[in-house]
Amino acid sequence: MSDIRHALLRRDPLSAAKEVLYHLDIALGSSLQTGPGLDKNTVDLVEEFIFHVPKDRNTQRKRMSCVQELQLLEIMCSYFQEQSKDAVRQVIFSALFSLQGNKADENRMATLGKLVSMAVAVCRVPILECAATWLQRTHSAWCVRLALVLVDDYCTLVPGSIATLQNVSSASPRFCCQLITAVTALYDFSSDELTPPPSLLDMVVGWITEDPRLLLLTFINTPLSSSLPLGCLEATPLTGLLRWCVKAPLASQRARKSAVTSAQPVQENGVVCEELYSKLHLSVLQVFLILQVHLTEQNLLGRLAVLQVESVAALVEEVSALVEELNPLHAANQIQLALDRLAQALQVAMATGALLCSREDLRTLCSRLPHNNMLQLVMSGPVVPHGAAFQPSVTAPSAELGAPTPPPPEQRRSDRTHQHEIGFRHEIGSSVQSG
Repeated sequence: MSDIRHALLRRDPLSAAKEVLYHLDIALGSSLQTGPGLDKNTVDLVEEFIFHVPKDRNTQRKRMSCVQELQLLEIMCSYFQEQSKDAVRQVIFSALFSLQGNKADENRMATLGKLVSMAVAVCRVPILECAATWLQRTHSAWCVRLALVLVDDYCTLVPGSIATLQNVSSASPRFCCQLITAVTALYDFSSDELTPPPSLLDMVVGWITEDPRLLLLTFINTPLSSSLPLGCLEATPLTGLLRWCVKAPLASQRARKSAVTSAQPVQENGVVCEELYSKLHLSVLQVFLILQVHLTEQNLLGRLAVLQVESVAALVEEVSALVEELNPLHAANQIQLALDRLAQALQVAMATGALLCSREDLRTLCSRLPHNNMLQLVMSGPVVPHGAAFQPSVTAPSAELGAPTPPPPEQRRSDRTHQHEIGFRHEIGSSVQSG
């Protein structure tokens, strides 16, 4: 291996990186039958000649120019596109970008962000599929960093390019599902800076209303016996999207309060975002109904919680803290809207078997929240039994899986979309009282 390294040192950076990639393909492609794995020497070559982490301080490495770096990304794109064996593609991608907990990880992430961004731009589906697996198996702290790169590239730096990112829903639905999960983990409304940009929100809502089943792809296609690494993204983006819907009214009021305090102009897109969050909330409730069908078919209804109690508890704590931060006298409407949405989601999640939680536990969880009539009904009334179908009479999906009828996008929240929310509210109230 030392002979290979000395030979690579005599090459220019691009040529050396290409040779290491070729060596990696041979080493891992031939070892698939006996179990994939890399010896330490090969790992060192990858880190030194692809990610440019010097083996020792006395070695002077020729760094790639921007043009050479772009050429290397094109070489990687071509390799993954032309590799016909999916198993080999996945293992090579994992060998390149699995984080090792060393100083090469920052370089890995920088290269990965550029590669996935390029794959989005030129629609390289094999790379997007590999990236979907990476997002599923990697700690969420790194996943949100990749998501931030894509948001910066397609929503912030060149806003008009978001249409390119929007196409990934049809090119690689699995990657799209994981990306939604990652961006909901990234934008948690803990500050004004961590509120999703309107263009990103609009794109996510468009994806979900077009195909609600998108949110369940990872969950449905992951074997129940498989155990994901600790700290990885959740199996569905439902928890993150629920956080968006519930906290959005409160975060919007917090932004207005901050703008008044700092004498900054108030954003003009507030009404548009309000409509989008209302539409998103309706879609999340409908996805719970779709999930009920899947759980029933797999004989998992009442046995497998998709929405974890711990996640709900964390959301309730976040809402409680945000309510305390606001002036209840000036934010009464926003607080009640947030609690209405929380109550609706809890009721539908419990009724469809997505959330396994007793009434006593629910009352304990929500004890710190302000009074809300709908939440009080949900905490006190019986839930629809797990074995029974939960079918709201308003905006119910059609019998075919994943074919809800979303409200027309041109309707304002104060008009039809808001009426759908009210419909769910009335239906939930009647189901609680009559149960």
